[in-house]
Amino acid sequence: MSSKNDKFYLKLALNLAKQHEGLTSENPSVGCVIVKNNKILSLSKTSINGRPHAESNAIRLANNNDLKGSTIYVTLEPCTHYGKTPPCTDLIIKKGISKVVYGSNDIDKRTANKLKIALRKYNISTKKVKMKEITDFYKSYFYIRKNKFPYITAKLACSNDYYIYSKKNKNITNELSRETSHLLRYKNNAILISSKTLNKDNPFLNCRIKGLENYSPIKVILDKDLNYKKNLNIFKNDKKKCIFFYNKSNKKKLSILKKNKIKYYKVNLDNQNNLDFKEIKKKLFKLNVNYLLIEGGKKLTKSLIQNKHLNQFFLFKSGKNLNSNGQLRIKEIVNRLNKKFKNKKNLDVYLNEDKVINYS
Repeated sequence: MSSKNDKFYLKLALNLAKQHEGLTSENPSVGCVIVKNNKILSLSKTSINGRPHAESNAIRLANNNDLKGSTIYVTLEPCTHYGKTPPCTDLIIKKGISKVVYGSNDIDKRTANKLKIALRKYNISTKKVKMKEITDFYKSYFYIRKNKFPYITAKLACSNDYYIYSKKNKNITNELSRETSHLLRYKNNAILISSKTLNKDNPFLNCRIKGLENYSPIKVILDKDLNYKKNLNIFKNDKKKCIFFYNKSNKKKLSILKKNKIKYYKVNLDNQNNLDFKEIKKKLFKLNVNYLLIEGGKKLTKSLIQNKHLNQFFLFKSGKNLNSNGQLRIKEIVNRLNKKFKNKKNLDVYLNEDKVINYS
């Protein structure tokens, strides 16, 4: 099959993988397409929470009699090792698939670069087709595997003249921007804010897109001195999906968290007298948080950019100026973003007068 056709099917597989990006736990989201005689027999992706794998799903959905002599296209090198499930190569061998085309090698040492060796004795050919879109897609997965930290995305919403609060209106950006930002909550395992933002805004921190409410992220609160107020919205539901990080003990406040079955962890302070964020990242990774969204205020965002904790940033910018009604200007933060991040692009989304800028 021509290289052009290979790229077509891999692009289709990539579009499938993107559907479950951030929702597959510690496993990468993989897309899979099975083809025979230029006809698609089956297509699928990694299941939510990471299992079954994409190859297993696609093979199950295909007609068993059709698979012999087919080609399987996968965005990432199929696994060759036994983990919580048998290797996908076992299924490929068993079903008589004759060729594997994939877009990127895995970074997992148990599987990386072992596909050709595993399949050679069964006369199953392998072909790697390098595509920038696929390499870019797995940037977050490779980072998580290599560093054992969550991949961190932060966001802020501001007016056209860079204010993040308005004296008159609660919302600065329009409804389309807010719905787009909720997609970020859906795509991340956890959402983190400071206690200052918690007490000021009293947010729910859930995903409010119809049909996606069950994918609301774990709520993570940085509360160094346990200054949180009582009767906050985050205490009203999904209390088990809430984590506090603190440094200064307060028996009364800790007892309230315990009574509400909210997890809390004491962490050290860094040299700037803030909670040690590296320590927090390590703990969240151990708690199976692989994708973390930060909706911080001005101070927290500035600190995280300065200390290079962020992997990417989304700036939702209104088309309107607030002028004298604006509070907390973040022009300095935008200048830091432009300086710290190599890539900056306006995303092609339809937000009317608003726009969203992605820094990565």
